Amino acid sequence: MASNRPEAPLRKLMGPGPLDIHPRVYQALTSPVIGHLDPAYLKILDKVGELLRPVFGTQNRVTNAAPGTGTSGMEACVANLLEPGDKVLVCVHGYFGDRIRQMVERQEAQATLIESEWGRPTDPQRIEEALKKDAYKVITLVHAETSTGVLQPMDAIARLAKAHGAMILLDTVTSLGGIEVKADEWGIDAAYSCSQKCIGCPPGLAPVTFSDRAIRAAGKRKHPIRSWYLDIGLLDKYWGSERVYHHTSSSSLNYALLEALRLIEEEGLSNRYARHLKNHRALVAGVEAMGLKMLVAPEYRLPTLNTVRIPEGVDDVQVRSYLLEKFNLEIGGGLGTLKGKIWRVGLMGYSSSAENVLFFMSALSRALALQGCKTDLAAGSDAAMSALDA
Repeated sequence: MASNRPEAPLRKLMGPGPLDIHPRVYQALTSPVIGHLDPAYLKILDKVGELLRPVFGTQNRVTNAAPGTGTSGMEACVANLLEPGDKVLVCVHGYFGDRIRQMVERQEAQATLIESEWGRPTDPQRIEEALKKDAYKVITLVHAETSTGVLQPMDAIARLAKAHGAMILLDTVTSLGGIEVKADEWGIDAAYSCSQKCIGCPPGLAPVTFSDRAIRAAGKRKHPIRSWYLDIGLLDKYWGSERVYHHTSSSSLNYALLEALRLIEEEGLSNRYARHLKNHRALVAGVEAMGLKMLVAPEYRLPTLNTVRIPEGVDDVQVRSYLLEKFNLEIGGGLGTLKGKIWRVGLMGYSSSAENVLFFMSALSRALALQGCKTDLAAGSDAAMSALDA
């Protein structure tokens, strides 16, 4: 008798996330479920924190994986650092910078916006001008804007924040594990990410790190932290030496995260960053040689999330539907003001490979041809291969 049980298809994931997962991480997911206060499990949480620190570029004691997706990490950082009346400089150059703004406003903090064109980073000069006019408790930034493929340069902003005594809250959702993050060197006080992108896990966990200054600030608030679940003081009592029950932590997801972090450690961070950069350069070289254009200027492009302009007259949804149905290939469409204008192509973690670069180009070329948009696949393949051989 045939079953009508729905089954998940096997896809090639090259969108903004989740991405393909290494077989060892899948295997880790099948480990036995144990209690969230089991001494053996608490050692796993300790190891997760230990291996996350070099990936964040920090020695922060409070570094671990909060429950929930990257958005819960965002809310944890915002809710712990901000309270009603706090002055916040919110830098928005994409969809997720604006999500931070919405969370800041829900905390009843006083947000001053620096809005930039989607596809360009925030100009440090505008931050400097704002800091000269007023004092801000926190500056919020997106390091790797998932909606646009923009990488935000941090050095100048880090110097400005230090000079004016402002804390920095940083979104590293699409950078952590694929691009170098220097939390301590940049003076980052709170940063968050997710498990399903460059780290290489299923979704469901949000790596976070809080500086000692941020922990002190959270402890000296005039108002209670509005989120009980994401109160970093309570989470720290569970992650730290006190081992106070907080929530039913997912052993399965943390097994997977630990294995993914072990894979990162084995590859070496510098090698991992180089792999992501090489595959990104190959994809860009190939796409441009095919006759297509990228959204972001070369100096601000993310190696992990590539944004390709949709040619005039091409139907975005029709292309992505064809790729999914014909090749089991998932790529992302644009968000917000970029909806229908770009494709978002992820090369993150296990999905960042030469094979995926070439597969994407050939599949996209065919999808475009069916809409009467001709591309030079031979030239694109040659350009991509030359970049991969470099």
